[in-house]
Amino acid sequence: HEQLLKMMEERMMDVEQKLRLVKRLLQDKVNQLKEQLSKNTKADAMVKDLYVENAQLLKALEMTEQRQKTAEKKNYLLEEKIANLNKIVKNLASPSFN
Repeated sequence: HEQLLKMMEERMMDVEQKLRLVKRLLQDKVNQLKEQLSKNTKADAMVKDLYVENAQLLKALEMTEQRQKTAEKKNYLLEEKIANLNKIVKNLASPSFN
């Protein structure tokens, strides 16, 4: 009976040792996961910031493209006016040379 009791105690000690090892491994895994969660949270915040910044840059690009189109239209109109003024000056100068 004592021998059986001793064997049971040894098995219990062995089981306790294994449980402590498993507990340590689980705690390490929990710490790893907490660290990963922290990194993921930071990365998520950075992605959100980049998303907002990208939206702002797209809006600025759209405004710049619109300004460029407006400037090109004004430039075209000015070139037409210059061409018309050159024709007028040419017509005015032609009779005076004759």
